[in-house]
Amino acid sequence: MCQVSHLLAELILIACATVISLVLINNSEISAASIARLTPYLFLTLAVASVVLPSLRTYRSVWRFTALNDALRITGATGGIVVSAEALRIWFDRDYASGLALPILQALMILFFLVGSRVLVRLASRAHSAQGKAVATAPGDETVLVVGLGGLTDLYLRFLTQCHPHSIRIGGLLGDTDHQIGLSVHGHPILGTPEQTPGTLLELEAHGVVIDRIVVTTPFKGLSPRARLIFRDIKKSRNIGIEFLADQLGVGRLTRATSVFSCDANTNGIPGSSSGSEDLTALTRRPYWRVKAVLEPVAALGLLIVFAPLFAIVAALTWIDVGIPLTFWQQRPGLKGRKFKLYKFRSMAPAHNVDGQRVPEEERTSAIGYFLRRTRLDELPQLLNIVFGEMSFIGPRPLLPVDQPAAYAARLLVRPGLTGWAQVKGGRDISSADKVALDVWYVRNASLSLDFKILALTVRMIIFGDKIDTDAIRLARTEGSGAA
Repeated sequence: MCQVSHLLAELILIACATVISLVLINNSEISAASIARLTPYLFLTLAVASVVLPSLRTYRSVWRFTALNDALRITGATGGIVVSAEALRIWFDRDYASGLALPILQALMILFFLVGSRVLVRLASRAHSAQGKAVATAPGDETVLVVGLGGLTDLYLRFLTQCHPHSIRIGGLLGDTDHQIGLSVHGHPILGTPEQTPGTLLELEAHGVVIDRIVVTTPFKGLSPRARLIFRDIKKSRNIGIEFLADQLGVGRLTRATSVFSCDANTNGIPGSSSGSEDLTALTRRPYWRVKAVLEPVAALGLLIVFAPLFAIVAALTWIDVGIPLTFWQQRPGLKGRKFKLYKFRSMAPAHNVDGQRVPEEERTSAIGYFLRRTRLDELPQLLNIVFGEMSFIGPRPLLPVDQPAAYAARLLVRPGLTGWAQVKGGRDISSADKVALDVWYVRNASLSLDFKILALTVRMIIFGDKIDTDAIRLARTEGSGAA
């Protein structure tokens, strides 16, 4: 219910911003003609916002913990809403002479209302709170589950964001009540409550996220008796450390200094890379990779706008097939091993039924799910990964951490791709070793013409299915021997 109320509040604020924008454009004069002009545009704006806001999940943040990431997400949503609404208005009314004044003013007003409302809530909630300053430490490479939702949680997350944005990763948060599930704090999702910790750990493992440590920001005496027993059992039965931040005030394992990767002179930060990857590392410094990194997010943003109707259709099919949530994510290693969340439309039913029993995989996929996977339409949300600079259109497909052994780390020298040479030369029908050989061959030979060739072959693959190219695999193995 919290998420629905947040979304409704955002739509109301957008409606107010749109009305005020038109009033200002008309020199504060209200007339029947101005109202008639506003009404269709207001409905278009709210219709677009009803799609854009859930897609970017702006409504899922807890307002009193608004951070820079939330403001950036709101900015992106505002741009998408205004541009899409204006484009639809021109489409429906070809004779309408569109000016820049209204959409620009509308965008500024929407930003002012959405960001300003969050700032006011944050200031009000922190009016009597003292400002603290974190002391820089050198944390290790860990994934942490944070338990509790309060001022200490906010301080801890801001400390990590400011001082150690990459070395300690937040796997998720456990809030105080069921009503908070689905919201987020500083961009980190609230996955459950302390009493649901065992199930949350299993769910994260299904997404490829292994929790190394649980940080409890709520004092031990503030937990329910059941939660206390659960944490005691976890500490005894699992190799997961549990720390009560309220008692330790950040002292303990937070000061343990280890590097993100165990590097040597030949690895360039990639675990398990051999000295044979030195020439590959030099190839990744070519200007072509920099050009791709700049142009591809822009192209992906354009495709998001162009394919908006297709997104809506696939989202509707997913909702009919498996329901809410519409998307599924998994944590994958990306460029230089940095982990990111890869998104897909859900094409399978939940792994467990209402009784907690595991459902066989063949029973989880329907005809709709098979169609989405066969046509790769379930991969559409990864355009957002490209916009955020986490992925590329063409490159090695990102693997689950368990499928990314150290010996194959050379494929992490470039950004992972939506499609790649290995996908069009065998796809799901070839071995991991063959995929790695093809990926490394691509790193060596990447060019604009090769990327366009892969795009064309991807279209053929989607239409006719996977086909193994033994000659390409043999060539990749020959050229890449000793450089995996």
